[in-house]
Amino acid sequence: MSMNSSAMPFDLENSPRILLVDDEPRLLASLHELLKDRGYQLYTATCGSEALAQLSKLRFDLILLDLRLPDMSGHEIMDHINRRGIEGDVIVMSGDVGIEAAIGALKRGAYDYLRKPYSREELLKTVENALQKRKLALENERIALQLENSEKMYRYLVDSSPDIIYTLNHEGRITFINDRVQQLLGFSREELIGSHYSILVHDEDQERARYAFNERRLDERASRNVELRLKCHSGSGSDRTFNNTLMTIPLNSIGMHSHDHEAKKQEYFGTYGVARDITDRKRAEEVISYQAYHDILTDLPNRMLFKDRLGLAVIQARRKLTELAVMFIDLDRFKLVNDTLGHVKGDELLQQVALRLKDCLRRGDTLARQGGDEFTIVLPELRDRQDARLIADKFLECLHQPFDLDGNQVHISASIGIAIYPGDGETIDELLRHADIAMYQVKALGKNGHSFYHESMLDVSHQKIALEQSLRKALELNQLEMYYQPQVDVMTGRIVGAEGLMRWNHPQRGLLTAGEFLPFAEENGLMLPISDWMLGALCRDLVQWNAAGGEAVRLSLNLSPQYLDRGDFFEKMRGALTRYGIAPEKIEVEITENICIRNPQYAIEQLNKLCQLGVSVAIDDFGTGYSSLSYLHRFPIHTIKIDQSFVKEIHDEHGHYPVILAIISIARGLGLHLIAEGVETEGQARYLQDKGCTTMQGYLYHRPISLGSFIGVLQEQNRLIADAAPAQSQTLAIEA
Repeated sequence: MSMNSSAMPFDLENSPRILLVDDEPRLLASLHELLKDRGYQLYTATCGSEALAQLSKLRFDLILLDLRLPDMSGHEIMDHINRRGIEGDVIVMSGDVGIEAAIGALKRGAYDYLRKPYSREELLKTVENALQKRKLALENERIALQLENSEKMYRYLVDSSPDIIYTLNHEGRITFINDRVQQLLGFSREELIGSHYSILVHDEDQERARYAFNERRLDERASRNVELRLKCHSGSGSDRTFNNTLMTIPLNSIGMHSHDHEAKKQEYFGTYGVARDITDRKRAEEVISYQAYHDILTDLPNRMLFKDRLGLAVIQARRKLTELAVMFIDLDRFKLVNDTLGHVKGDELLQQVALRLKDCLRRGDTLARQGGDEFTIVLPELRDRQDARLIADKFLECLHQPFDLDGNQVHISASIGIAIYPGDGETIDELLRHADIAMYQVKALGKNGHSFYHESMLDVSHQKIALEQSLRKALELNQLEMYYQPQVDVMTGRIVGAEGLMRWNHPQRGLLTAGEFLPFAEENGLMLPISDWMLGALCRDLVQWNAAGGEAVRLSLNLSPQYLDRGDFFEKMRGALTRYGIAPEKIEVEITENICIRNPQYAIEQLNKLCQLGVSVAIDDFGTGYSSLSYLHRFPIHTIKIDQSFVKEIHDEHGHYPVILAIISIARGLGLHLIAEGVETEGQARYLQDKGCTTMQGYLYHRPISLGSFIGVLQEQNRLIADAAPAQSQTLAIEA
C-alpha cells in the first residue's frame, strides 16, 4: 500500500522518493506523519513481501527499514537489494539491543542504524544526511561524464566534493588542493600550496605516507586503502583519520606522467589522490569491536575475550614456569531473585555483583561474564595456592553483604571452583572444565564456598553425565513409574486421597526417588519431556483405576515453573483429557508459591483457563516460598498443603507453633481445603487435628506404594465399610 504526501513544496517528479517499512501500524503512521509535507514522496509497506513488491515497481532514493517483519527479516530484504543491484540507501531502524543486528546491517551496506526509540531530530537529520549524500553521489556521477569537455564542471566537482582532493609535484609539494581541506583540517588552500605534504601527516604515519603520496604507478599495482592520520590546524580540533582512495577507481593515489612521444617514454611529474574522512567510521568500528568482546550488561570481558586472555596467560606461565589459577563462579539463589523480583532487578543485581568482584582483583587479573549468573576469573603469576584461596575468600566476603535493589534487600552467595595450571590442566578448555567441575562440587556440598579441583571430582562429574544419559533413556524405555502415598481423614480414619511420587526403576541402582534425579532433569532441560510423561501417566493411571471398578478419583499434577512458562500446558492438558476420555473435574494441578509472583498476571490467566476447563488448583509446600497475599486471593485456589518442614518442628502437642497456626488461619479465612504433609508421630497428628487440620499424610499412616497396591488398599477399605455412603471424590497429587 502507499500513502503519498499531498502538500509538496516543489515538483513531485523531482522530489526524493522514500519507502517506509514497518509492521507496526502505529509506528508506520507516526513515521509517515513526521516526514510528510517535507518535500518527499512517501510509500509504505507493512511486511517484507509488500516492500519487495514496491522495490520491483519503483526506484527509491531511501528505504527506512525495520529489521523485525512478520514474513522475513530486514537483513533478508537488504540481501535482495544487493543481489538485484537495486539503487537507494537504507536506514535500518530496530529495537534489538544486541550488537549482532547492527553489525549485520552495516555489513550489508546500510547507510545508518537507528536503535528504537530514536528521537525525532535524530531521524530527520539522518534522513536529510542520507538524501544529501545520495544527491551528491548522483550529482558527482552526472558531472563525471562531462569532465572530459568541461573544466568548469571539473572545478565544481572538486570544490563540492566531501573529500580532500590534491595533487603533488615530483618533490611531494602540494600543487592543488580543494576547499574541503579548510572544513576538515582548518588549513586554507593558500597556506598549503607549495608546502610539502608531510606538514599534514601525523608523525607516526610519515613512513607509510611516503608510499601513498609519492606513488608513481598508473596500473592496478598503485597503492590502495592506506589509512593515515592527518593533523588539524592548531585550535581546530583533534586529529582526524583519513583513507586515501581515488574517486573513480579503487586506489588511494596514482602517479601523473607527461608523455614524450618522440622519446617514447613517460616522465613522472607528480601524484593525484583523494583523502576521505573516515574518523567517525573508525570510531564506530572501535565501538563495535569493543562490544563484540565485552558483555553489554556488566561491561566485563565476555567469553571470547576471556579465552584470549587466558590463552596469553597460559603462554606466559609456560614460558616463565609459573602457576596460574582459573576460577568459575556461579551465584547461589540468583534464579530465585530473578524469578521473584523480575529480570530487570536480576540484571541490576548482576551489575552490582560485577562491581564488587572487580574491586577484589589484583592488577593483571581478568574477570569475565560467561553468561547468566556465571563469572570466570584468571589469576596469572600465582606464588602459591594461598593467593587463589585469599581472593576466593574475598569474593565470598564481598558478596555476603546485602544488595539493595530499589529498597529490596537481597542476600546471595556464590559457589567457586578453582583449577590451577599446570597441575589441573595445560589447555584453556581443560582448566575451564575442571574449574566448572570443582564449582559443582561446592554446589553439591551446600553452596556458599570454594573448592580446588581434584581428580576424584572427575568421577563424580562422569556419574552425573551418565545419570543424565540414563534418564533420557528412561523416558524412552518406560522406566518411570508413579507411586502413591495415601492421605487420611483422621476424623474417620478413611483414605480420602493420595500424593503421587515419581520413581525411576533404574536397571543398576534400583528404585530411585524423585529427589535423586529431578535436579539433573532441571539442569539438563529434561523437565519438559518428563512433565509431558507425568501428564500422560496421570491419565493412564486414572483409566486403569476406573477399569478396576474403583470409585471416582481426582488426580493432581505438580506443575514445574518451566512447564507453565512454555504457554502450551493448557492445550496439552485439554488434549490429554480428550484423548483418554477423562472429565476435567477429576484433575487438579499443584503449583508452588514462587509461580504466583514470578509473573502474577500471566499465572492468573493460565490458571483461570484451567479452571474454566474444569480443572482445580492447589498450592504445594505452602509457606516455604515468597508468596504475596494480595496475589494469593486472586488465584483460583482450592487447596493449601502445609510443608513437611513445618510439621517436623512439632515436638510437643501442647506447644506453640505460630507458622502452622498462621497457615491454618489463612486456609480457613479463604475457605480452602488443608492437607498436612510429612506427619510421622501421634503428637504431630493430635496437634494438627486440635488446631483444625484433619487431612494428613505421612509415614504415621502409609508409605508410598505402587498403583496396583494403592488400588488394593482402597478396595480393601471399601470392603470393610459395609454400608458405605456415596463415594467422596478423592485427591491424587503428583509431585515432580
